[in-house]
Amino acid sequence: MEQPLIETKNLKKYFQTSEGNLHAVDGINLKIFKGKTLGVVGESGCGKSTLGRTIIRLLEATEGEVLFKGNNILDYGFEEMLNIRKDMQIIFQDPYASLNPRMTVSEIIVEPIKVSRIITNNNKINKKVSELMDTVGLAKRLVNSYPHELDGGRRQRIGIARALALNPEFIICDEPVSALDVSIQAQILNLMMDLQDEEGYTYMFITHDLSVVKHISDEIMVMYLGQAIEQASSDELFENPLHPYTQALLGAILVPNLSRRNENKEIVRGEVTNPISPKPGCRFAPRCPYFKEDCLGQEIEYKEVDKGHFVSCVLYNK
Repeated sequence: MEQPLIETKNLKKYFQTSEGNLHAVDGINLKIFKGKTLGVVGESGCGKSTLGRTIIRLLEATEGEVLFKGNNILDYGFEEMLNIRKDMQIIFQDPYASLNPRMTVSEIIVEPIKVSRIITNNNKINKKVSELMDTVGLAKRLVNSYPHELDGGRRQRIGIARALALNPEFIICDEPVSALDVSIQAQILNLMMDLQDEEGYTYMFITHDLSVVKHISDEIMVMYLGQAIEQASSDELFENPLHPYTQALLGAILVPNLSRRNENKEIVRGEVTNPISPKPGCRFAPRCPYFKEDCLGQEIEYKEVDKGHFVSCVLYNK
């Protein structure tokens, strides 16, 4: 049986507040296989970005395991993590805030190479920068430009080139196109898919846009207030969404069809559950149109209801 490149077991990340622990990531179990893309979707504040940063230890986990090629990297010391970071990189959401405004394009791209010391010869470093700029579609004339001189699409290409500089196996893509125009979004998504086909990269693609995640993902995991509530292949999730929250997300996608403009959209109502020390039960229950008493007071099992299709909902606990 094939071993996943990335696997998490009961991964948790809590933040201490004056009122209690905020459950940002609460018991996530996932597997991502080499060369595949797992899309992670949900509303803002559901814990998507925190999950990604915890997996690569930009944030330290509260509990659980993160397995990279079968080894729990949460047990690694500083030197071991320094080595493993060459294989695990991140593309940040904001192409404006994630680049140092005092550094040129070449300096930004070359920084991880110099920090990791995988190449020390200046001529080889310059050649590598040139290759990376070619790979992500940046013109050579921009090599000494500063981020403020470039548009959002080019800035994000710099971020992608920086992430690719160490030839990683696994890349966290933290909403890499959400700050870009729609036409530029398509260019960046196609670039990332081409790179995956050519180099075999493994992605965890974080977004709140379901139409984007369907385009790039092999599997999709839906998160709500720190928990995974549904996961299936991309096609299966869109054809057969089971959890009421997933159904609501899909129903919110705008359809470019004027004949359907008068259709009534079902609006999710109700109060969002407090993520600070939440009580046992479904966290979507206060907003769910199918609410039952069974939804509260007990942990809802995250179970496989069809081959490869997991859901956490009392409607399927039979």
